[in-house]
Amino acid sequence: MTVRPACGTLALMEQILTDGPVGAAATVLFAHGAGAGMDSPFMAAAARGLACHGIRVVRFEFPYMRRARLEGRKAPPDRMPVLCDAFRGAAAGLREARRIVVAGKSMGARVAACVAADVGAAGVLCFGYPFHPTGKPDRLRLEPLLALDCAALIVQGTRDPFGTFEEVPGYGLPDRVRVHWVPDGNHDLAPRKSSGTTPEAALERALEAAARFIRFLPERSAP
Repeated sequence: MTVRPACGTLALMEQILTDGPVGAAATVLFAHGAGAGMDSPFMAAAARGLACHGIRVVRFEFPYMRRARLEGRKAPPDRMPVLCDAFRGAAAGLREARRIVVAGKSMGARVAACVAADVGAAGVLCFGYPFHPTGKPDRLRLEPLLALDCAALIVQGTRDPFGTFEEVPGYGLPDRVRVHWVPDGNHDLAPRKSSGTTPEAALERALEAAARFIRFLPERSAP
């Protein structure tokens, strides 16, 4: 049976969006990337897709993105300590969740990996992990992944400029960090028209893999 997502409404006062059934076995705390907020097309599609697998998804925004909304202009991302504090603060509101999975898109995925142990996450879900800045493959950002003490799934397009199918296998990631490759996917997991599939179909298959990963994670208590 398909679970209809209980979609939230963007509200600056509440500063969160929720999808999926209340009382779900797992709650995903989902952070956005550097250039787009929690209501971006990718974030919305991913959240609603996970909700259709019976998973509750809570989206929130980092301080710089909230400021950008209020001021009506773009703002650069906060520094990593501020981003991590904001993620921990959002997790503090989920104390009653049966199982918390920290997740993120691009920059948000990096922050999620950094705070996983602090919030007692059962696992980490990364969409388009930024293994290195685009065009700078020598500046690797592996530390958060190498330090994890829980399982992680990275959903990555094979031609993602922040870490391609040719590059990532050589990074020596630990066994607890698995990569699900989206054929011909870019940083948003979208394949080209010539691939023979659609962005919607590619995302659906990626979310099926994410849902399987979440389903078999153990429960952990927040510290």
